[in-house]
This record gives sequence, structure tokens and C-alpha cells, in this order.
Amino acid sequence: MAQDIIPIELGLPQGDLVTLWAPRWREDGEEWEAFLGDEDDLYAFPDAAHLAAYVRTAEQHDLIDHPAWEAVPALNVPELIPDDDHSYDLVGVPELVAETPDSWTLSELAEIVGIVRSLADVCELDEVHEVLDGCEAFSLLDQGQLPFTGREGGRLWTELSKTVSEKWDVVLDTIDELVTVPDVDAATLEETTEELAAFHEESAEAEAGVDSEDDDLDTVDAESDGEDDEEDEEEDEEEADEPAGLWAEVGIDPIKIVTSTGEYYTLRCYLDDEPIFLGTNGRIEVFGSEKALARALADAGQLSDTDLAEVSTWDEVVTSATAGELEVEVDPDNTYVLAGLDADIAEGLRAIDPTQLELAVELLRDAADWAGDDSVAEALSHSESLGWLVSFVLRPDPTRLAPSPPFDAEQKAWRSLVESFEGRLHVN
Repeated sequence: MAQDIIPIELGLPQGDLVTLWAPRWREDGEEWEAFLGDEDDLYAFPDAAHLAAYVRTAEQHDLIDHPAWEAVPALNVPELIPDDDHSYDLVGVPELVAETPDSWTLSELAEIVGIVRSLADVCELDEVHEVLDGCEAFSLLDQGQLPFTGREGGRLWTELSKTVSEKWDVVLDTIDELVTVPDVDAATLEETTEELAAFHEESAEAEAGVDSEDDDLDTVDAESDGEDDEEDEEEDEEEADEPAGLWAEVGIDPIKIVTSTGEYYTLRCYLDDEPIFLGTNGRIEVFGSEKALARALADAGQLSDTDLAEVSTWDEVVTSATAGELEVEVDPDNTYVLAGLDADIAEGLRAIDPTQLELAVELLRDAADWAGDDSVAEALSHSESLGWLVSFVLRPDPTRLAPSPPFDAEQKAWRSLVESFEGRLHVN
């Protein structure tokens, strides 16, 4: 399965440069990965205009035989501008490791290290491999915060920071020396530079238009404030009189899961943004109806050994259920439909419902995070074909190269994630 060719930006000592990356794909039974270049040179450019001018005229480079290459020379300049998800600031790594290892820092660092590993693999950079393989913490970044918590986690982060301080310059210099900025056709460059300038001008005008509209709205709002204040106060009083509901008060949500085998109900909450399900040891207790879930909650002992029973508000749920006052009602935002998505993925991008996919991804990620399983994060990373497809569907961007069919590998990977999740469900 041929993956897409992705514009990326590399922050290097010589500046921010753009190039093309072809993540792993299979062809003739072999796995490949490549960057735009030729033999020992990595081709990179100061902006998308230079990159576009090169790909429209170049006749020889390492990506010329890629199954998706024929689509690249026809791309317009904005489509070759790397998006934020594919901008890797290698020079900024020392600043990142100086921060607290929160989820944002670890995620960004993991993406940078991932692209550095790919460069080292493709370009056979032994010096870079030595740096990354010499510190265990580099291989744990994809697992998030868990490996970097506690005393042992602190030791790993300190070791990582020390390695970056002492050896990251080796990584930067090795990759920087690899980069070549090839000459491009002057006439073509003039055309692509005009395209890029027009794009930036249109973007600026669009942004200015939005700001202008906002100003107009502010004026209208100011004029109508006097009329609306009394109505707003009345609405606020009415909302204050309405009960928030037990589930909102306890911070626990009933959720509905629709799979190919049936509909199931369970509970989930978040503590410090970490998901907790009704279950234990990675196994989720689910029920065939809202009433069945309510009856189980009324039996105080039946679910007392679940992770959710450790939440401080759990007793309020049990008390309400025991008194026969608990109503299990699922908000539409907590309804997760897994059934049919695999077929939609196989059919193509237009067949996929972004809302359904986003909710399904949320559920799979939450369950995996709760169970301490990193397989979902790995499968949905941008370097994987499924992750690239999911990212494209959920965050559409006209400047990104669309994933190309067939989507057999993506369908297979998605089915594997869903089957793994369904294996966690214990139906009561």
C-alpha cells in the first residue's frame, strides 16, 4: 500500500527548511521509507515556492519511483506548505527538555524524535542512532507521561535532558550537513513565488475580513445590549433554577457503545484529564440497556471493585440507584458508533462521517490510555497510514496532500483496533 508524500518542515541550524517525506509503504513485498533527495543528499528548500519549482521540473531524485509521485508535480504551492503537525523544530529540542514533562511537551518531543529516527534510518546516520539508542528515555516518549512519573520517571527525564545537553549538537550537525539546497529553474520559481505571494495575500485578506466582521458584530452587540440585558438575566435565573442533574454533579457520564454485535452501556469519567471506566485491569463492564446498568448500580456490591468505585462521588451514584431514583440517560456526545466505520474507511474519504470517526477515536484512545496500552497511540500516529488518514479526515486542510486509495491497509489497522477494544468489553 502506497502512503502519501507529505510536505514537512525541519528546524535546523541553517534555518527552517521544507522538504518531502514518504512514510513507510509496502511495494513488491518490501517496506520502504524515503525523503526527497538523491543518494547521500537530503534536498530541502527555504519555502514552498522553491519546493514547488523543484518538483515541477526535476527528473531525478529518490522519490521519482514512489507510487504516489505522479500527483506531486501537479500540486499548487499552498498544498506544499507543511502543516503544524508536520513541522519539526529540531533546534528547539533543548528548550523542550528544559520544561516539565507534561503531555504537550512529550508529544511534541516524540514527534521530533520520530522524524529524526526516520532520517537516521533512511540516510544511514549511525551517529544519530548512537545518540538515540544510548538513552532509554527516547524510546519511551510515545507512551506519554506514564514512564516519566515518580522517582524512576524523574531519573529518565534527567537522563534525557543530560543526553540532549551533551549530544544533541551531534544530531543537529549530522542532519544539517546532509542537507543540500538544489538549484531550481528561474522561470518556474518566478511563477511559484507569485502563487505563494497570492496565497498569503488572500489569507491576510480573509483574516482581515473576519476581524472586520467581528468589529461589526461588536458594534451591533453594543447597540442591543440594553435590550438584551433583562432577557439574559431572566434566562440566567431560569437556568440557575434548573437542576444540573446527578451525572453532571458527580462528574461521571453514562456512555453508549454501538458495535457490530450490539449496543452497550457503561460509565466513564475523567480525573485530571485521565479517563476512568467502569471496570478494572483494562476490562470494561458493559450492559445491554440503561435499565440493566441502573439495576447493577443499585446492587452496591456488584461493581464495588471497579476503578470507578474509587472516585469520591461514586457513593452518590450508588445511593441514588439504591433508592430507585437514578435515571441512566446518555448524552448524544457520549454515544460512540463503531459499527460500519471499517467499511466507510475502505470506501474512501467521502464515505467517512468525521463526527462519528472523531468520537470513535476518542473512545479507543480513552480505553487504551486507561488500560495502559499504547497500541492505539502508535496506530494513530501521523507516521502510520491509518493515523495520517484519520488526521486528514478530522482536520481537513487544503494545503495537505490527501491520502490516496486503496485503503485496505487502513481498514485492516482500524479493524484491529476495534477488535482489541471489543475484547475489553465484559457483557453483563
